[in-house]
Amino acid sequence: MVGEAAPAVEAEGLTLSYGERKALDGVSLRVPRGEIFALLGPNGGGKTTLFRILSTSLPPDSGSLRIDGLDAARERREVRRRLGVVFQAPSLDRKLSVLENLSCQGRLYGLSGREIASRSRELLEALRLSDRASDLVETLSGGLARRAEIAKALLHRPPVLLLDEPSTGLDPGARKDLRELLARLSGEGTAVLLTTHLFEEAEAADRIGLLDHGRLVGLGTPAELKSAVGGDVIAVATSGPEEAAALAREVRERFGADAGKVGSVDASVRLERKEAHAFVPRLVEAFPGRFRSLTIGEPTLEDAFVDLTGHGFREREEIHW
Repeated sequence: MVGEAAPAVEAEGLTLSYGERKALDGVSLRVPRGEIFALLGPNGGGKTTLFRILSTSLPPDSGSLRIDGLDAARERREVRRRLGVVFQAPSLDRKLSVLENLSCQGRLYGLSGREIASRSRELLEALRLSDRASDLVETLSGGLARRAEIAKALLHRPPVLLLDEPSTGLDPGARKDLRELLARLSGEGTAVLLTTHLFEEAEAADRIGLLDHGRLVGLGTPAELKSAVGGDVIAVATSGPEEAAALAREVRERFGADAGKVGSVDASVRLERKEAHAFVPRLVEAFPGRFRSLTIGEPTLEDAFVDLTGHGFREREEIHW
């Protein structure tokens, strides 16, 4: 999967501010050829800003970026020829057919008619669009149009593929097709970098970068990120945030270090503890009637995010340890 060659994407210390708000704060990452890399984070975490910089549509305030060994600031034209990009905003001509859109894209990249036809057939088949090749884009559903966007980005066989929230509008079957296509591309040496707020989508990546408030707060394989959480996770639902904060405080006072890492976020109490199943009976006995529900499980990517940032993923509520 990952070779010894220079990284396909190499970013060092990328920063960008909008007025007084720092959207990116010193982000550095490397994506080797043949790797699927997911940037995972909540809305407002910096994913889209970083994506725009990686796609050369927005220059950073500081830092450096190299794509396929080329300096993105000095060799932007050549860098763009090496990129396949799927933005969240549609880029297809709605008055043209799917095949006509692919043909226009191919000619922009200097491909011959025979190359365009061959590659279009291959991609339309892989994305299950062959029977819609002659349909106008304006007649397609959102999911089908998304597939056509991906086919367009792949037509010139770029060594680096960037996808901003690629599963947007796709049904479960199309998401599965997309995962299989990306796995095949990475197996052929393409570096795939995608942004997502979906844990399931990030789980399928080789490595994940966790973004929050413009900072890269975690980096590793899904297994590495989850294993960094201190044991299993017990989640206790209460009647509200105030009750959760009070209960978390009482658990710490009652059990001390034996409770593991204890905190509250929104209306839940969260405990990280090795062999958590053995601790649950003691917890229930000590606080009867204080729980609405209790779950226990191995750490998830969301648990890893909470552990690293101190707040929830979607609501971004602060967690009080």
